[in-house]
Amino acid sequence: MIVVRVELWSAITGETTELARMHICNTGGTRTRGDYSVRTLRGRCAADLDKGVVSHAAEVKDYPRLAIHVWNLVARALRAMRYG
Repeated sequence: MIVVRVELWSAITGETTELARMHICNTGGTRTRGDYSVRTLRGRCAADLDKGVVSHAAEVKDYPRLAIHVWNLVARALRAMRYG
């Protein structure tokens, strides 16, 4: 599983606050092409995100896992869940 966290690192207080979290789970495919289940969690702090309540969910199919960078997978996951 790939976990993508969005954190705010305050220049004023020095505190780190987790704002969002996404899980990308491998569900199959081949060595070079992958299928993934993706979901974002509800909440705007680590305590709420840790509850694991799903906000959005989708699938990414036939992703060329060795040919392009993982940030492209993150972008496809966000598009599949209709973010942006």
